[in-house]
Amino acid sequence: MSILKVIEVLANSNKGWEDAARNAVDHASKTVKNIRSVYINEQSATVKDGKIDNYRVNVKITFEVN
Repeated sequence: MSILKVIEVLANSNKGWEDAARNAVDHASKTVKNIRSVYINEQSATVKDGKIDNYRVNVKITFEVN
């Protein structure tokens, strides 16, 4: 039987939501091992001069606890 834990991470990118999600996993993986999945909980963006300038995601990252 595996024990799984879920953490919530906020991340951003100026390229897109997919890149923001990738940034969340990349940053979390520096201290969290055995990441199994990522769930995109929310997406948002900020707008500057009529254009999107920053993509934001709120993700849930699931990992196995040893």
